[in-house]
Amino acid sequence: MPPTSSATLAPDTSPEREAEAHSPRLVPRRRPSIVRWYRRGGLVPVLFAIPGILAFTYFSWGPIVSGAIMGFQRTNLIDDATWVGLTNFTYVLSDPVLPQAVGNTVYFAVLGMLFGFPAPLVLAVYMAELRRSRALFNTLAYLPVVIPPIVAILLWKYFYDPSADGLFNQILGTVGIGPLPWLNSSASAMPSIVLEVIWATAGGTAIIYLAAITSVKPELYEAAEIDGSGIWRRIWHVTLPQLRGVILALVLLQLIGTLQVFTEPYVFTGGGPDNATVTVLMLIYSYAFQYGDYGAATALSFLLAIALAIVSVVYLLATRKWSRS
Repeated sequence: MPPTSSATLAPDTSPEREAEAHSPRLVPRRRPSIVRWYRRGGLVPVLFAIPGILAFTYFSWGPIVSGAIMGFQRTNLIDDATWVGLTNFTYVLSDPVLPQAVGNTVYFAVLGMLFGFPAPLVLAVYMAELRRSRALFNTLAYLPVVIPPIVAILLWKYFYDPSADGLFNQILGTVGIGPLPWLNSSASAMPSIVLEVIWATAGGTAIIYLAAITSVKPELYEAAEIDGSGIWRRIWHVTLPQLRGVILALVLLQLIGTLQVFTEPYVFTGGGPDNATVTVLMLIYSYAFQYGDYGAATALSFLLAIALAIVSVVYLLATRKWSRS
C-alpha cells in the first residue's frame, strides 16, 4: 500500500466547511395526509364538536335565517305565509312614527353614553382607591344589578310620582325645587328613564372595571408615586391606559345595548307622552304583538341589525389606531 501523505489525512478546516458543519440540517417536512391525521386520532375531537356545532347553528343561526326570510313575507304565524318581496321594508320605512322612534333611540343612546359611560368608571376608580370598607362598597354598587329589572322600574316609577307627595319631588322640595313632572313631560321623560338605567347598570360595569384595575401592576403606581404624581395623574397616566382594551369593549357593548332599549320605556311610559319615549324596539313589538304583522316586525328588526353592524364596524375602525397604541 502506498504511503499516504499528511496532506491527504488533514481535515478540511476551510470556513465554508466549518459553516456547513455547524449549520442545522433541514429535515424535510412530511406533507399532511388525511390517513395520518385519522390514525393519530384527529377524528375524535371533531366527533365531539359536531353536536355542539349543530346545536349552535340550529338555535342561533336558524332564527336569524328564518327571520330574514320572514321579512319578505306577509304572515301572522297562523295562516300560510305570502311572499311580498320588499313590501314590508317600504311599509316600515314609510311609517310616520319611525323617524321619531329612531330619534328617540339615538337620544337615549347619546344620554346613556354621555352619563352612563363615565359613571361606572369613576365609581370603579373610587372603590379601587379605598383602603377600608371596600367589600361594603362593592356590595352596594352591585346591589341594583341583583334587583329584577321590572321590580326596579316599578319602584322608580313610584318615586317619579309627579305630585308634591312623590319621593323625588319631596327631596327636591327641601331645596325649593319642584314639583317636577318627570315621566309626564315630553321633555323630561327620556332623561328620567336614562337616570334609572344608569342606576341599574352602573354597578355591574363598575365591578368589571374594578377587576381590570386590580390587575394593573402595582409597580406602575409605585413608579408614578416616586415621580411625585398625584392621584389624578396616576389615574390619567397609569390606570386609564392600562384599561384601554376593557374600555373599548365595554363602550361598544354599552352603545349596542342603548340602541336596543325596550324594557324601561315600555314599562315606564309605554312610549308616551306623545310618543316621546317610543323606541325602535318598541315599534317592532307593536308590529308583531299589537298588529300581528310579523313580516313588518322582522323587516324592521333586519334593518336594525344592519344599522348595529354598521355602527360596530365604524366604531372598530375609528378606535383601531388607539387600541393598538
